[in-house]
Amino acid sequence: MDAFSAALLLFFVMDPLGNIPLFMTTLKKVDERRRRLVVVRELLIALGALIGFLFLGQYLLRLLQLSETALTTAGGIILMIIALKMIFPRRDSSLEEEVDGEPFIVPLAIPYVAGPSAMATALLLMSREPLRWPEWLLAVILAWFASAVIIYFSGYFARFLGEKGLVAIERLMGMLLITVAVQMLLNGIGEFINASKLPQP
Repeated sequence: MDAFSAALLLFFVMDPLGNIPLFMTTLKKVDERRRRLVVVRELLIALGALIGFLFLGQYLLRLLQLSETALTTAGGIILMIIALKMIFPRRDSSLEEEVDGEPFIVPLAIPYVAGPSAMATALLLMSREPLRWPEWLLAVILAWFASAVIIYFSGYFARFLGEKGLVAIERLMGMLLITVAVQMLLNGIGEFINASKLPQP
């Protein structure tokens, strides 16, 4: 996986189009003159959280002594769950939260932009090939920038695409994410089978 593929994967997982209604609802009680500033601030906080987790999360996995095969398989399962929620959303599992006044970090930066799924994906990328950290950092920045543009201009996207358009695109992104999840699962299973065939010392 190159930097562009990783960025595309992270972009799907971050699901900025699906976050448009959540951002608009949360910012309703914020003064219109401050909304742009709040959005930019929260997006920058989310970027900091993603980069921090990208570089620090791998040390947690080392402490747990998890194998690359386990990480690949777990990544496939995580992405599958995320994709299924995008295709078959449930109202009772929505991330929408009631916020009094101006939001700070929660819920806009975390978990709307830098959610557990995005952090886990960044962690999996880095843990498998840590020497390629410049590529993974570039992927995080590219995915975040594309998501930030969509969220910053969320009002225009919402009016242009409409509710049905947003839902349709989110379903399509979920379908693409499922194919990536299946491939990761197959890779993990293949690695496990190959490892089990090797002669034991």
